[in-house]
Amino acid sequence: MLPAPKLDAFDLKILAILERDGRITKSRLAEEINLSVSPCWERVKRLEQAGIIEGYAARINQSLLAGEGPLAAAPRTPVWVEIHLKHHDAASFQRFEKAMRETDEVIECVAVGGGVDYLLRLETASIDAYQRLIDRWLISELGIDRYFTYIVTKQVK
Repeated sequence: MLPAPKLDAFDLKILAILERDGRITKSRLAEEINLSVSPCWERVKRLEQAGIIEGYAARINQSLLAGEGPLAAAPRTPVWVEIHLKHHDAASFQRFEKAMRETDEVIECVAVGGGVDYLLRLETASIDAYQRLIDRWLISELGIDRYFTYIVTKQVK
């Protein structure tokens, strides 16, 4: 990975467009930022090599995968969780964060301020599977003091 480059207005436009549409064509991206294709694509490659662009992904409409029919897949239960740790030292944070990176059900984990240590977005097979995961975390050495669970009832955006 290269050192982070200084970003200019073109780079910021590229990032905003790719964040919104990671499958945009090279020529359409260049057109949208008002550059020719080669310099635009060189900028994209530089942003990738510097680690600013970490990858590209698809957003999956989970509601279309639930139920029966040709698109049916294993059901996923989306859950948000607030986590408060017992101790606020570097070792406690590192231990917890390592466990989150190693847990497949954890889709996103962010450290936040404002009285909560972490917010997690999980997807599990069921609420029961979620509770079993939390129970494992609570008896482990992760140092969770308390947690608050929010079951997603509807995805708005």
